[in-house]
Amino acid sequence: MPYPEIRPRRLRRNAAVRRLVSETRLDPAELVVPMFVKEGLTEPRQIASLPGVLQHSRDSLRKAAVEAVQAGVGGIMLFGVPAERDATGSGGLDPNGILNVAIRDVVAEVGDATVVMSDLCLDEFTSHGHCGLLTPDGGVDNDATLRAYAEMAVAQAAAGVHMVGPSGMMDGQVGVVRRALDAAGHQDVAVLAYAVKYASAFYGPFRDAVESALEGDRRTYQQDPANLRESLREVELDVAEGADLVMVKPALPYLDVVSAVRAAVDVPVAAYQVSGEYAMVEAAAANGWIDRERVMLETLTSIRRAGAQIILTYWAVEAAQLLRQRY
Repeated sequence: MPYPEIRPRRLRRNAAVRRLVSETRLDPAELVVPMFVKEGLTEPRQIASLPGVLQHSRDSLRKAAVEAVQAGVGGIMLFGVPAERDATGSGGLDPNGILNVAIRDVVAEVGDATVVMSDLCLDEFTSHGHCGLLTPDGGVDNDATLRAYAEMAVAQAAAGVHMVGPSGMMDGQVGVVRRALDAAGHQDVAVLAYAVKYASAFYGPFRDAVESALEGDRRTYQQDPANLRESLREVELDVAEGADLVMVKPALPYLDVVSAVRAAVDVPVAAYQVSGEYAMVEAAAANGWIDRERVMLETLTSIRRAGAQIILTYWAVEAAQLLRQRY
């Protein structure tokens, strides 16, 4: 039918019509907020490279968890920042280490009102900053690291976590974690597999947040940003090993990967809008170059449109509040 009978603009004429025909919707329940808790803090501390994001004390973490629940977010991903580190990351396995204490605090505060998740990786706890144990020549020992991950998973489950997030990109990590949890009687604890995690330059501000001691880089275990087919293989392996959900990290530079993963699997797909993505928008907004709220929601919508059912984002609480006002 020729112009002017066909007029797509009819479905854009006002906000009510646009809302009615919107193809992609964000929901607060699909958003997960990462939170950092630092051992020994008595007051929360601003992270310079992540405006608006805090290193929490135990008390402020509990309050922030309640605020997140009130906003309607779907989950909280916890990261611990220990006062001391060692070569084996023993603080991550210690039942009284800061991350396991924080899990207990948050679960006691909010119960099952949201999904309490925990990062299952050694990088925050090792003196060298790598995600695993090192060999004598300085490489990361995959299989020795798996044994540590198994112990770490059981410690986090015993603390009450609902979902563990193995993020170290060790071969076989999902299967080892799943078997360890089941053997310890934690069959109901889910595994959110960081199945696709690139060796990205977008992680910089996160390393400030956890006060990373990284020496060198992680290119021998995180993925090459040039590769897509490799990601699909990683996802296939993780699902076969028992992953309940899979995640792509980072998000915005890898929307094609998110879409391909969504098409390849039947389990829920998450994407992590990482610190560098967040910091770029905040920096541009602080300079008055962009409309901060519109860009925030536009980026999240793009990740959702690409196929991620769950989005980890530092804007989760604020975005959830905005969405509730909108709808």
